[in-house]
Amino acid sequence: MTISLSSPALSSPRSVGRLRAAAAGIALLSAALLCAGVAQARETVTIGIGTQNTTTNTVTGGIVIKELKLLEKYLPKTGKYADIDFRLDWQNATSGPPITNGMIANKIQIGMMGDYPLLVNGATGQQNKGNETELVAVIAYNAFGAGNGVVVHKDSPYYQLSDLKGTTVSVPFGSAAHGMLLQAMQARGWNDGYWNLVSQSPEVGTTNLQEKKIDAHADFVPFAELLPYRGFARKIFDGAETKIPTFHGIVMRKDFSARYPEVAVAYIKAMMEADDWVRKNPKLAAEKIQEWTKIEKEVAYIFLGPGGIHTLDPSIKPMLVDSVRTAYGVLKKMNRVKEFDVDGWVNETYVRQAFKERGQDYDAQKQTLANYDIGGIDPVCKKPITRPREAGEIWIEGGDIVALSSTACTFMGIRKYESEGKKIAVSYVFDKALGIKVFADKAFYSVAGTDPAKLEIVPFLLKKDAEAYAGKAGAVVATYTDVLAKMGK
Repeated sequence: MTISLSSPALSSPRSVGRLRAAAAGIALLSAALLCAGVAQARETVTIGIGTQNTTTNTVTGGIVIKELKLLEKYLPKTGKYADIDFRLDWQNATSGPPITNGMIANKIQIGMMGDYPLLVNGATGQQNKGNETELVAVIAYNAFGAGNGVVVHKDSPYYQLSDLKGTTVSVPFGSAAHGMLLQAMQARGWNDGYWNLVSQSPEVGTTNLQEKKIDAHADFVPFAELLPYRGFARKIFDGAETKIPTFHGIVMRKDFSARYPEVAVAYIKAMMEADDWVRKNPKLAAEKIQEWTKIEKEVAYIFLGPGGIHTLDPSIKPMLVDSVRTAYGVLKKMNRVKEFDVDGWVNETYVRQAFKERGQDYDAQKQTLANYDIGGIDPVCKKPITRPREAGEIWIEGGDIVALSSTACTFMGIRKYESEGKKIAVSYVFDKALGIKVFADKAFYSVAGTDPAKLEIVPFLLKKDAEAYAGKAGAVVATYTDVLAKMGK
């Protein structure tokens, strides 16, 4: 039987109500099915990110981004990304090689490491077709190679690299510090038999040095500063003596960045905001880095504070690419690496776009080596700080970091604050020869003059540099304790 919708049977209020209810039910069911279909269409993309949390000059490329949730802030959410949920898989390592292994296995898509491991990362990717990587940004650098170094036990009779002939020296093989040693050996014409070089991780090397089971340990950031700071080691060689730039950078799998270019840009923008965060309040940043990585805040600050050993700058500078070529030449000569196309490995596309989206000039940034410097008014000597590379800083325990205009004023400040009952957590000065920030109590000094108020005090990281300068200036070589004694009460 056919019933017309206009028939009396369907025109009663009760019948109309039933029809409307049925229609509403169908509509709700359709909406539910539609939503279920949308939910089923969403895709989860896992991003494996290989970090080195204890390598202090990588923190703005890793742990800071993670803890401040900066990548989540910048990840794309519209267009082709509207139906993608990103899952971040942070994987921490103590050196670069494990990160490279993870990238080749496609378990890590974004990684960070130092220059020599970066080179091996790129070469390994090029030798494994379909697993190529590319350098997309720099995290931090030192234009002369500072950051890597060689330390000995504080009671050691060795004071320079040549003293280590015939001794046992450990280094993490394949690391930036290993590369520094190979460059130093090659530059001096030393063969493999000059010393007994053994591979030890930072943790093992640290323990063995402390227990005097090895004569010296070479390592990357922050260990050549960290171990002396902890009181049982002394640095005798700094990477700055090689005069070859060193840096840590961000690498990505090529297939990942090509498929998700906006994610690559987002990551670099997150790192740039992390850099800004450090520079805005470096004391707070150092304190948070200590909390997150267990590396002492005073050590983090010597690298990342004003005038720090490393400059935070994501631009891929020609001199840094050239340093990779130099490193490649060193390894190639020693048959430690296969063929490697450096130019084909470097990709500035994403970092350039990140600068553009932030309204910054990428090409201008590539040309500058400027870091942010110590500034302000010296509260002890009552004058402005006009020469930041001759300045000093005092970190008062539980208090502020005080900037001073010179090394002499820094020692005056130490005397002043100690006389007021304040404890000095650490103080910093700048090495005259290498131009790097150093711990004042670990430095050697050329001191001229007899009047405590007019002493000429020139700091050096290395004893040999202090001796050379003092010899020419008719001065004497002094330790931190000696200088304080000369300053009087």
